[in-house]
Amino acid sequence: QVQLVESGGGLVQAGGSLRLSCAASGSIFIRFNDMAWYRQAPGKQRELVATISRGGSTNYADSVKGRFTISRDNVKTTAYLQMNSLKPEATAVYYCKVDTTWESYWGQGTQVTVSS
Repeated sequence: QVQLVESGGGLVQAGGSLRLSCAASGSIFIRFNDMAWYRQAPGKQRELVATISRGGSTNYADSVKGRFTISRDNVKTTAYLQMNSLKPEATAVYYCKVDTTWESYWGQGTQVTVSS
């Protein structure tokens, strides 16, 4: 079993920054592979924001390229999402997802609200 605890969401003005964290924990025998951030705005489908492999390879949605940075600490099994130059359309619940060898796990979500 894997537990994911997200933090760092909040209210910020347009142009501001936030840093989300996702701490994964579980058996020492579990290997955490890809980690990712998704978001879901009201009335919309959940969408992929960014992914990072265990080796550090990253991918981003076109809408966040150049402004968001995903990173991870494999020792702490924590993923981060640094969000800069935030826009009101970034308002959403942000979810962390972790892939292990056998399953994928989701966090409970953290609300990000960007005011104009």
